[in-house]
Amino acid sequence: MQTFLYSRPTSLDQAVMAGAKSKTAQQYADVRFIAGGTTLVDLMKLDVERPNQLVDINALPLAQIDTAPGGGLVIGAMARNAAVAHHPAVQRDYPVLSQALLSGASPQLRNMATTGGNLLQRTRCVYLRDTAHACNKRTPGTGCSAIGGHNRMLAILGTSKDCIASNPSDQNVALTALEATIQVQGAKGRRSIRIEEFYLKPGATPNRENVLEPGDLIVSVTLPPPAPGARSYYLKLRDRAAYEFALASAGVVVGVSGGRIHHVRVALGGLGTVPWRSHEAEHVLQSQTASPAVFRRAAEAALKDAQPASENGFKVELAKRCIVRALTTSTQAG
Repeated sequence: MQTFLYSRPTSLDQAVMAGAKSKTAQQYADVRFIAGGTTLVDLMKLDVERPNQLVDINALPLAQIDTAPGGGLVIGAMARNAAVAHHPAVQRDYPVLSQALLSGASPQLRNMATTGGNLLQRTRCVYLRDTAHACNKRTPGTGCSAIGGHNRMLAILGTSKDCIASNPSDQNVALTALEATIQVQGAKGRRSIRIEEFYLKPGATPNRENVLEPGDLIVSVTLPPPAPGARSYYLKLRDRAAYEFALASAGVVVGVSGGRIHHVRVALGGLGTVPWRSHEAEHVLQSQTASPAVFRRAAEAALKDAQPASENGFKVELAKRCIVRALTTSTQAG
């Protein structure tokens, strides 16, 4: 049985100092922060994660959901997914986030999972979680069993010859569409990171998934003020209606005035190695008439660089239809 040190700091500085003792903040970190434990505990049971020390951050005052200075919303890293999904300000101003959270996991898991933990959710690729198979994300240089193996659920955007694992989060698709900023406290102080700059595509180093360094602790997520006149929507397509990961999903924020689109953000889930922002689709949509033909052209643009593997070619057309449906729903007169 694995043994490890356990600590429960009462201040951010204590937590950061404990985490900074680790050699890395990525795969096989010596020190891991634990909050809801809905991902980390699973990976420890599977022998994928073997930290020497767990730093329990549940005592830290990071669960608040407050109005940001100048507008917008600040969501503490320890805010539980259920609390965020049902918060009146989220439901009113950022429905795409509420919808995304409520489409994920189960009520029990949403009551435990945290905003910060969800940002760091690991892929559900079966080869990461099965130590009997090669996985460059788990053990660099060993190969990617998924490329020639079971890859129906995996990515078709942002892949490399070393990894095709998909990012599994619903929350992070919505946060990408909302252009969230992540606040991180580290050994060198606090910094803000745009969500698009937080995640790293696999390239030749799929074991490095984000820009965090040892000791870095996510403390909050900031959402900008809602775009005037814009509506948002999250659509998730999956094999069953509950407790299932996305085959394709779309989070969209769209503003229409006089029949023309004046503001648009499109993010995709279940398709990319990271939460996927489609600037290509946005470029097609901007200043255009909100119509099925325009939506289809945007969907085509979003998937033009898709690289399906042996079992997931169906995702290309599925994703296009998902985008069209999400855009249609969000632009219908309410």
